[in-house]
Amino acid sequence: MMDGMGTGRVTVREAVFEMLRGLGIDTVFGNPGSTELPFLDRWPRDIRYVLGLQEASVVGMADGYARATGQCAFVNLHSAAGVGHALGNLFTAYRNGAPMVITAGQQTRSLLPNLPFLGASEAASFPRPYVKFSIEPARAEDVPAAIAQAHRIAMQRPYGPTFVSIPADDWAAACQPVVPRAWFPDTAPDPAALAEAARAIMAARRPVLVVGPDVDAEGCGPELVMLAERIGAPVWTSPFSSRLSFPEDHPLFAGHLHAAPQQVSDTLIGHDLVLVIGAPVFTFHVAGECGLFRSGTPIFQMTTDLEAASSAPAGTAVLGALRLGIPALAALLPESGRSLPAPRPRPAPPAPSSPPSAAYALHRLHAAMPEGAVLVEEAPSHRPAMQQQMPIREWGGFFTMASGGLGYGLPAAVGVALGRPGRRVVCLIGDGSFMYSPQALWTAVQEKLPLAVIVMNNAGYGAMRSFSRVLQVRDAPGIDLPGIDFVAMARGMGCPARAVATPGELDAALAEAMAAEGPFLVEVAVDAAIATLYDEKK
Repeated sequence: MMDGMGTGRVTVREAVFEMLRGLGIDTVFGNPGSTELPFLDRWPRDIRYVLGLQEASVVGMADGYARATGQCAFVNLHSAAGVGHALGNLFTAYRNGAPMVITAGQQTRSLLPNLPFLGASEAASFPRPYVKFSIEPARAEDVPAAIAQAHRIAMQRPYGPTFVSIPADDWAAACQPVVPRAWFPDTAPDPAALAEAARAIMAARRPVLVVGPDVDAEGCGPELVMLAERIGAPVWTSPFSSRLSFPEDHPLFAGHLHAAPQQVSDTLIGHDLVLVIGAPVFTFHVAGECGLFRSGTPIFQMTTDLEAASSAPAGTAVLGALRLGIPALAALLPESGRSLPAPRPRPAPPAPSSPPSAAYALHRLHAAMPEGAVLVEEAPSHRPAMQQQMPIREWGGFFTMASGGLGYGLPAAVGVALGRPGRRVVCLIGDGSFMYSPQALWTAVQEKLPLAVIVMNNAGYGAMRSFSRVLQVRDAPGIDLPGIDFVAMARGMGCPARAVATPGELDAALAEAMAAEGPFLVEVAVDAAIATLYDEKK
């Protein structure tokens, strides 16, 4: 339809919707405001609009959806206030490498010189530096092309969010349609760099691999397993990996590296070559010296992330797509002849107690999850217990946040469930984390998603309790969270829920959550034991 504008001319709104269809985008995540209404007018039936009740939840949902599908998500936010609300999860999306195009309404162009109500000053600068591209187009007719460019940049590795600010009156302006372009953004690593890495690996007697989330994001997990078996080297998960990095029941899986320099160094320094794939060198959370960097141990880093490669304090970077680089490197290597070790022994099942320990609750949760279920986690203080009790085996079966910012897990689980229809999604979340984006549960109810939400309630910020020990901080305020009724909160949004406080109640509640047709919340009161996340400060 040309709206009488002459041959080949359409409205900006029409051009954008046609472009979205051409890109295969059939879902828009949003929380509307007045400056977005011209975009929302006469919403097309072939594009799903997913409503979130707060903008941080909206971006978290889009992040989970993008990472679960491998496709770019499309987000519509409200001017400066809405973008401001979203910034925490926008930062997380940037760290997660989640591809999305975020559009935000702006006041009409004629009002902008006079600082209007709901006008965004320097709109394109507001979300920087945590977007890959940001623009408010100079002319209304440039909006579709700007969105197309934002999409291409979001889908260029490393993936990430982009931003386009759109004045409200631009949607009705005339423009030329934009035809989506073919886009093949992946680049292969330099053959000479791969050859150098292969020579170093063949010369090493005790190599080790450190693997990060980009392997799963690029869909080359099976190729990585073949490479590790060809080398015959132990494989560690990189610190704070936000996805499955290596099957955790494989004989070569060695464990999870801590985000502490001394622990990383102590773990790796006995090897004569470190091959890092799809991760930074290295992500740290606490201060300290990493003697590995001064040891002379060769480090090779395969990554698509130029920033991560350039900021590494040591090592040789091999830039390029992992899905191309991993098989190419494997082809240069002979079989090592090293025999595979025996799989790591699993810890003994935790004993039941009242209230249950976190380890016991997670052990039972692992047993209750059906085959093919996807785990989305935001329970930082329980992560060591989760890693012990819930080994992840399936590529695409685990998501958490790379940023450390809370408020991601519940909306991300909603997005993952939308992106993986028919799959049971389990959101493992702490009581403190839940309170950052509880309204995402309402969206899960409206969309009738098969989402089991397991709230680990230790009545406080458990990670802060642990860090207080590490940093020798005493009597810090703001750590305890008594008196929150998660069951009442869930039921108030239409979600059935149960609270459990004893081992005898736990299995039945978990089974009910896993069998529910829609979302179901289980609040588990766990003991107040303080987890050890890092060694205490000496």
